Amino acid sequence: MPFLPITALYACLLALLLIHLAYQVVAQRIKHKSGLGHSEQSILLAGRNHANASEYIPIALILLALAELNGASMIIMHITGASFFIARLAHAWGFKAGQGGTHTGRYWGTVLTWVSIVALCLINMAYVWRYIF
Repeated sequence: MPFLPITALYACLLALLLIHLAYQVVAQRIKHKSGLGHSEQSILLAGRNHANASEYIPIALILLALAELNGASMIIMHITGASFFIARLAHAWGFKAGQGGTHTGRYWGTVLTWVSIVALCLINMAYVWRYIF
């Protein structure tokens, strides 16, 4: 059975972030007594903040797990995993602080998210390239 301790670490941290963002949605729904829809701007913002994280986290974790299975070094794993986690924290903070508009945290969170995912793609391709052709 494969053992993926580094992926597990970042999966747990990112899962806690997702729970926090989901809680913010629930808190806004309770505050505005809204069970469905986006009747208030604050519900829409909290929902989009959670949804954005939910869109990027799965592919990053899949790529992180594949890199770990393919033999990527612990340092590379921690650099990409930590970078992605920091990116998601920055994006979530910036999205909330900027009320969905432009914000430094949102901008750099997006950039670092994309860079982390592209880096994980390149790392995986470097490890498997010789087996593909």
